[in-house]
Amino acid sequence: MPLQLVTPPAEEPVSLIEAKLHLRVDFDEDDTLIASLIAAARQGAETLTGRQLITARWKQVLDCFPGPSLMGVPAGQAFSLPGHAILLPKAPVQSVVSIDYLDMGATSQTMPASSYTVDNACEPARITPVFGQIWPICLPQIGAVSVTFDAGYGTAAQVPEGIKSWIKLRVGSLYAHREEVALLNRGSIESLPFVDGLLDPFRMTLA
Repeated sequence: MPLQLVTPPAEEPVSLIEAKLHLRVDFDEDDTLIASLIAAARQGAETLTGRQLITARWKQVLDCFPGPSLMGVPAGQAFSLPGHAILLPKAPVQSVVSIDYLDMGATSQTMPASSYTVDNACEPARITPVFGQIWPICLPQIGAVSVTFDAGYGTAAQVPEGIKSWIKLRVGSLYAHREEVALLNRGSIESLPFVDGLLDPFRMTLA
């Protein structure tokens, strides 16, 4: 699903000071390099987990509202992903800012917040019309629907330590090996399985 970053995060989950402490670097000449490696590692963590670490605003663009529009919650199921639910592919979702669509006259409309419900307790977060209502009829045109939402843990202090540890380890690898391949005098380098395992509890799977 097309995602557009509207407002980027205001900070990185791992500070330059934290990264330098992990790297045992006590000089400033590589500060710009280390800062870029932090950003690269953070992007890697977000890609692998489907998460937004520091709060940012995103826009998800759809061609139409999902259907069938009249489908309700299946009876007797404690949890479901209804066919008419919009699933947001970033977690954790803090709030839905707006749902906008083009009506049949190609005029942009914003759905009232009272006409849909958001479940951001689950991952992916689900959005459906409230009971007794259906999605509006939108223009049959690509990109006719957009959902703007805020996602992220909040500040750097609120990002789980497992993710921050992975970022530090990835920064360490990138700092030590700055090319695509490493030339070794002897032996071989084996990856440590537990490193990527740090992200396992945070991986989000879209059904």
